[in-house]
Amino acid sequence: MPFLIPLQVIEAEDIHAKCGLGYNHTSHCLPSGEVMISTLGDPKGNGKGGFVLLDGETFEVKGTWERPGGAAPMGYDFWYQPRHNVMISTEWAAPNVFGDGFNPAHVEAGLYGSHIHVWDWQRHEMVQSLPLQDGLIPLEIRFLHNPDAAQGFVGCALSSTIQRFYKNQGGTWSVEKVIQVPPKKVKGWLLPEMPSLITDILLSLDDRFLYFSNWLHGDLRQYDISDPQRPRLTGQLFLGGSIVKGGPVQVLEDQELKSQPEPLVVKGKRVPGGPQMIQLSLDGKRLYVTTSLYSAWDKQFYPDLIREGSVMLQIDVDTIKGGLKLNPNFLVDFGKEPLGPALAHELRYPGGDCSSDIWL
Repeated sequence: MPFLIPLQVIEAEDIHAKCGLGYNHTSHCLPSGEVMISTLGDPKGNGKGGFVLLDGETFEVKGTWERPGGAAPMGYDFWYQPRHNVMISTEWAAPNVFGDGFNPAHVEAGLYGSHIHVWDWQRHEMVQSLPLQDGLIPLEIRFLHNPDAAQGFVGCALSSTIQRFYKNQGGTWSVEKVIQVPPKKVKGWLLPEMPSLITDILLSLDDRFLYFSNWLHGDLRQYDISDPQRPRLTGQLFLGGSIVKGGPVQVLEDQELKSQPEPLVVKGKRVPGGPQMIQLSLDGKRLYVTTSLYSAWDKQFYPDLIREGSVMLQIDVDTIKGGLKLNPNFLVDFGKEPLGPALAHELRYPGGDCSSDIWL
């Protein structure tokens, strides 16, 4: 007989009342058995980067992880490493800023995140706030999987950079830019220059490859990070995006491509949107990607996604020499859901994967 897992609903009002937090984002299990969830704001949509603690068995809201009054000014993702007594968190913007779409005036006003925050894991308090060189909107953050390694990477969406963070000789933490995806000069778009918009990153389980998605430009990239200070591009694949031939955007100047990429068609369907959330199998051979970022931004940049729904694709990975190849026979079309087109976002393996498991 099939068995049923009871559904536990955590009410927003409970988190609001006990934690003064809202707009939950990343969840990680802790060695204590608790579950910790980062937040982007307070219940009114103002910026507040705090952390909600849940009982790991009952999912009761226990309170905040950080000390009272100790939240970061903004929040998004986080990763912890007890062997180095550290947690590092990132920031997007206040929900009231990004909630209705992207407004360039908010960038000029300094309302988007540009720091990563270093926390003392044992004392539950912030000890450093690191400004990022060319690091607007630092979103996804990953330590190397090797629990002894005191370094990792963060993807900065709007500035289209990958930053390496590391413990320095003085025992504090530093950050440096190691990858820059150049913008493209365009016509027929929101701005005269289009950033790549790095929206997700992950590391292979052996810490050899870094992957990230450029949601606006439309490409998925693989870098060899055997030397973490000097990543080397080993694979690139275009999966839709805003600069495809025949679309409304004309590329006037491109530092990387000689011509605009062709639209992507898989199993007879033209893929709307661009590569966004990614997930890698534990053996590193299968990379999965979805195409929806956030409904308000989907509507603004890829209106076809709202009408047609997102998709999931599979990429075959060369784990020896490096390289990416689309599987032409794999397509999950969320535009055909019974209740209408859906915007599928996050991917998770039920038995563990490369971006949700933290090794101790």
